[in-house]
Amino acid sequence: MDNILEFATANPYLVTATALMLIAVVAFELRLRARAGFEVSIAETVRMINSGATVVDVRDATRFAAGHIISALNIPPAELVKGEEGKIKKKRAVVVVCDNGTESVQCARKLRAAGFDGAFSLEGGLDGWQRDNQPLVSASR
Repeated sequence: MDNILEFATANPYLVTATALMLIAVVAFELRLRARAGFEVSIAETVRMINSGATVVDVRDATRFAAGHIISALNIPPAELVKGEEGKIKKKRAVVVVCDNGTESVQCARKLRAAGFDGAFSLEGGLDGWQRDNQPLVSASR
């Protein structure tokens, strides 16, 4: 025990850096666990869309018009929680999409709290969707 205290006092920067790294790892793991149960893979999303799921794109209208998943509804997050969820059915599966999956997890969580038990977030967002070479449609079509 004396050796540990002696080492810590002799190397405060090393001990501080180690403690910060440990805190960062724990925070990252907690963040991943908070997302668990809300995200669905691209393959699962395709299956859900083919089974009639509603896709809600929470990006701004400009980015939505540039490219989105076919049949997606464009509902910004602020409108989603203000009552715009009337555009989607509570009994139907809902896949929420954003650029990278971060904002859509929060929106899916809010939808579930509002009674949409089938609300999920697309894992990786549209960035992941495009990396997987999945199709997008644009407003110009």
